[in-house]
Amino acid sequence: QVQLVESGGGLVQAGGSLRLACAASGLSFSRYTIAWFRQAPGKEREFVLAVRANGGSTHYKDSVKGRFTISRENAKATAYLQMNNLEPEDTAVYYCAADRSIILSSLGLAGQYDYWGQGTQVTVSS
Repeated sequence: QVQLVESGGGLVQAGGSLRLACAASGLSFSRYTIAWFRQAPGKEREFVLAVRANGGSTHYKDSVKGRFTISRENAKATAYLQMNNLEPEDTAVYYCAADRSIILSSLGLAGQYDYWGQGTQVTVSS
């Protein structure tokens, strides 16, 4: 049984930092692309960034470039989302997702991912 478990969310002031973790089990982690999505109240779930399997190339939503970084530690079957210089607009539930065969052009499409975590709340106060 595949499980993705996010952790590290919380309340932070604007300009602050948080580090989210996505711990995976039940899959060959190194073979999966891992992505982070977020969903704010009343809005659709949106792609934030992703790290590809093996080669580890990364892909970012424009609004988070220079502020957010994704990384993975295959030995621990864990992916991380380092968020710096947070803004109130970053407030959302953050989800990690995994897929083994997703193609580059589909990285931003939530429906293309096979596995999802339960989400962790990030709240940025102004």
